[in-house]
Amino acid sequence: MPKPSRAPLAEARALGTPIPEVRVSGPPGLGSRPRPKRIIAVGGGKGGIGKSMVSANLGVALAQAGMNVLLVDADLGGANLHTCLGVGQPEATLSDFLRKNKARLEDVIVPTGVPRLSLIAGAQDALDAANLKYAQKQKLLKTLMGATADYLILDLGAGTSFNTIDFFIMADHGLLVVLPEPTSVENAYRFAKAAFFRRLQQMEAEYGIQDVVDSALTTREGSLRTLHDVLGQVRRKDPVAAERLERELAEFRIRLIVNQARTDADLSVGAAVAAAWKKFFGIDMDDLGAIRYDDEAWRAVRKRRPVLIERPDSPAATAIQRIASRLLALDGSDTSPNP
Repeated sequence: MPKPSRAPLAEARALGTPIPEVRVSGPPGLGSRPRPKRIIAVGGGKGGIGKSMVSANLGVALAQAGMNVLLVDADLGGANLHTCLGVGQPEATLSDFLRKNKARLEDVIVPTGVPRLSLIAGAQDALDAANLKYAQKQKLLKTLMGATADYLILDLGAGTSFNTIDFFIMADHGLLVVLPEPTSVENAYRFAKAAFFRRLQQMEAEYGIQDVVDSALTTREGSLRTLHDVLGQVRRKDPVAAERLERELAEFRIRLIVNQARTDADLSVGAAVAAAWKKFFGIDMDDLGAIRYDDEAWRAVRKRRPVLIERPDSPAATAIQRIASRLLALDGSDTSPNP
């Protein structure tokens, strides 16, 4: 195995502040509990955009930066993250945990061959897993939030099902992968909008805005469509609640990654999408950067190897290392390399 690259350390090294131990509130009904220091969820509006490639290689980059990383294939119904890592089909998967064949999450964690990087392979009984019951989903969310790791990375399925969206909005960093083409951008925007309104649904009881949320989610003409509309409606009822709601929703922040950028114009797609989102919704969206289209990345996938291991000097690997650096910098983590 090639010597681990230290590129992810470059931008974050100066911060040098360890990630604090945190206890935070999870999704409704989960309460406050210990959890991984940071959760990253990788989602997208359609399949075939490279979410698993990004998840696998981001896990490698963070592990090479000295972090203990747990990758979870949460693509309920289309699991293939183990293939991206060159790991054979594990005997124990997420299916075993969901079916209670394995009572503890630790029983389904397998090594990847990369130091500090572990994996929970995805469910194999696709139909049952893709249609998790509410109690199963709550159990899985609760258990994942209690996992011991510096970073928990969730590789999500495509689309905007409640299961996928709920995993996405529970994360500290929701990474939205998009290709620089119209259909993918359109689907990414729909994904972001669905995630925003799902977050709003989770808050409706606290703020007494059930009717506002119902209006925002309807397809009827004249219904609420944007954050400005929602806040305006709440402000007419309770200005103080509207201010609190605005502050809380401002923390809803999606981080965009453009994959397979072929031209210089493709490199600016992320910034354009973020600007459009800000203009329409009044919420910031971070452009984490673009990953150039790279034949070396394609060859690595064919070999079932992460490109950061197969060709750490390739343009795709360098771009992913840069994205990892930005996440480390955002978290203010201690990035001193571990031997």
